[in-house]
Amino acid sequence: MGSEVIIVPIIFGLIFGVFYLHYSTRNRERLALIEKGADASIFTQGRQGMAPIWQVLPLNLGLLLMGIGAGVIIGGILRDSMGVDDDIAMPGAIFLMAGVGLLTGFYLTRKWVK
Repeated sequence: MGSEVIIVPIIFGLIFGVFYLHYSTRNRERLALIEKGADASIFTQGRQGMAPIWQVLPLNLGLLLMGIGAGVIIGGILRDSMGVDDDIAMPGAIFLMAGVGLLTGFYLTRKWVK
């Protein structure tokens, strides 16, 4: 009973520590560049060649949901036709096809940006 009292604050402390370290290091790097006289536009340079999130998110979400639907169908086929156990066929097919959908979304997004 006492272990969950210790584990939960440790997890939140680790998450806070990672974010604090990331943002404080990024701030120090930017301040050092500004002190050296670097232009402030270098901080937003990496985002110019990217597609907006409101265009990419529906594409990836749609492909993910289509992959999950195809995984359910393939899992049902594996269960009924090939006699694969239901506990193996369904999650395996769903995760496999969801991954294929996300990978397809990644390649389509990359092709779209170019």
